Amino acid sequence: MLEQIDIANVLFLDIETVSGQAAFDNLNEDVQALWAHKARSVLRTTEEISEEDLAASYLDRAAIFAEFGKIVCISVGAIHRDKDKRLKVRLKSFASADEGEVLKGFSELLGQYYNNPSKYFLCGHNIKEFDIPYVCRRMIVNSMSFPKMLDIAGKKPWETKHLLDTMELWKFGDRKSYTSLKLLAATLGFPSPKDDIDGSMVGRVFWDDDDIDRIAHYCEKDVLATAQLFLRFQLAPLLEEDQIDHVGR
Repeated sequence: MLEQIDIANVLFLDIETVSGQAAFDNLNEDVQALWAHKARSVLRTTEEISEEDLAASYLDRAAIFAEFGKIVCISVGAIHRDKDKRLKVRLKSFASADEGEVLKGFSELLGQYYNNPSKYFLCGHNIKEFDIPYVCRRMIVNSMSFPKMLDIAGKKPWETKHLLDTMELWKFGDRKSYTSLKLLAATLGFPSPKDDIDGSMVGRVFWDDDDIDRIAHYCEKDVLATAQLFLRFQLAPLLEEDQIDHVGR
């Protein structure tokens, strides 16, 4: 099946998320109580959690939950062919402290260029479990309507075939398996996306360093690695450096 997909119809993506506030103390009392309840399952304990541990758990883990975190970057990679029929990838990021701005830019891109789920595909690593649900939930929080590619609530599996998850593809039916993009890069022989920061550092880079460009650069590396992984699934040559174009944000 994958060999039959025209990679020029695939938009590769990755998101970066941070906690909704810079610190646990910045939350109102109701949300603090809700995080205290959530933290018990996060930390796998039924015991009372100290204020210090609550604050640390919020900084470390809140970003992975759409109810407590927010999106600060969505990076995408679009494949096209040049005049010599050689593949090229354009990498672009929607990155900002204003989550609404990030989501609006991404949604407009989908609406303008990828508005047909019967023709186009969205591809990412673990996007079915993380990126896509997170984006959809945060669009609801921001009172935004869904572009057709994300209008998936209540859809059956055969109605969401336009979502290609490279981690799911690698499982080959092994439901208990989780394989990182970094490990697959090493296994399949393409550059690792993790040579600057990792996911655990994104919150600090955002809240402490105020370096959104560094986060976008990191996110684009994941997008490129996902595109390379997809090419390996298609048994196609990997992209070389001169086939990569960073459009910026």
